[in-house]
Amino acid sequence: MAFGLRTVRGALAPVLVLAGVLAGCTAAPDGDATASRTADASGKARAATAPSGGAIGAAGSACELPVTFDVAKGWKPKAVDSTPASKGASGSDDDLASDIADAILHQGPVTAACEIDAKPAGNIGFLRVWTGSPGNADARSVLRAFVAAEDNTSDEHYRTVKAGGLVGVEVEYVYTSKLLDEKKKERALAVSTPDGPVVLHLGGMDTAEHEAMLPAYELAKRTLRMA
Repeated sequence: MAFGLRTVRGALAPVLVLAGVLAGCTAAPDGDATASRTADASGKARAATAPSGGAIGAAGSACELPVTFDVAKGWKPKAVDSTPASKGASGSDDDLASDIADAILHQGPVTAACEIDAKPAGNIGFLRVWTGSPGNADARSVLRAFVAAEDNTSDEHYRTVKAGGLVGVEVEYVYTSKLLDEKKKERALAVSTPDGPVVLHLGGMDTAEHEAMLPAYELAKRTLRMA
C-alpha cells in the first residue's frame, strides 16, 4: 500500500497539532533569542536572523550533512534515521507501518536527514534538512520536484539566492490542508553539492508560527557552507 507524503501527514495532522500545542504550552521562549536586523553595505535592510546556538553538518555534530550551517539558539537538532524498515508478511500491520514511515521520510527526490525542533525556543515547528543522491539534477529541478510531491500547494514563487557561500534556489508557497481546511505559508531552499542536493524546509503549525521562525531559517541560509 502506497501513501503520499501529505496524505499521511494530513491524516496525522490533528494529533500532531494537539501534541505541538501541548508542548508549546510548556516551552518558554528564550529571552536571549531576540532576532536582530542588520543592513548590508548599501544600507538596504536585511532579513532578521536569530542568535546562533552553534553549527551542525560537520562530522561529529548532531547531524552530519553535505553542508554546514548555524542553528538558532534554543533549537534542538536531531538526525533522522532513514534506514528502510523491514517488512513482514504481505498485508500485515508491519507492512502498513513501513509504508507510512517510508512516505514520511521521502519527498520527491530527497530523503529526510535532520530535523531541528523549535519547541525548546518557544515555537511550534521544525526546520528540516533533506538530502539526495549525487547526480545531474540542478537545484531548481530538485526544489520543484520537492514541492510537487508535497501536494495541495499553490502560489509558488521561485528565485535564485545567495545562501552563505553557495548559490541556491528558494521558494515561498502556500500549503492547503484539506483535512483541516486551512492554508499556511511554507518555504524551502535547495542547493547542489558534490554529495547530492540539499533542501532546507521551514513549515510550522500555521502561518503565524512560520513567520515567527523565519529568523532561524534566515540564520541557516546566511551561514550555509559546503561541509
